[in-house]
Amino acid sequence: MPASDDALLVRLRDAGIQPSAQRVAVARYVLDTCDHPSADDVWQRVRRTLPALSRATVYNTLNLLVRQGLLRAHVLAPRRVVFDPNLERHHHFIDDRTGRIHDVPYAAVTVGPVGPLPGLDVRACEVVLRGRASPRAARPRG
Repeated sequence: MPASDDALLVRLRDAGIQPSAQRVAVARYVLDTCDHPSADDVWQRVRRTLPALSRATVYNTLNLLVRQGLLRAHVLAPRRVVFDPNLERHHHFIDDRTGRIHDVPYAAVTVGPVGPLPGLDVRACEVVLRGRASPRAARPRG
């Protein structure tokens, strides 16, 4: 359910973000979506209601939301960054046919222990599954 504008303003201010009309419009869409939009997806969607919105403002706002911990950025395909408002630990499934990205609950995937990796300090493990979603299958949730 979309957050009220008052709740959104509080959330932005609590994260140290000064809300402007442009930032609120971007945040309203991207923080409430179940999709994993790219910056261009966000720009195209939000400019329907705010036609003067620039791509630079969208990119800057998305990066600010990531820096302030309200959004996560993922590179799930070559040269394509998508944004994810789901901050809980989860994995992703990418449908080969549609390109749609689905959240997969963290507990649904078992990953074995990671052996020693000299010079690397692993802090997290996220799995990207690829395949085809059944048209009748329930959409995974994360």
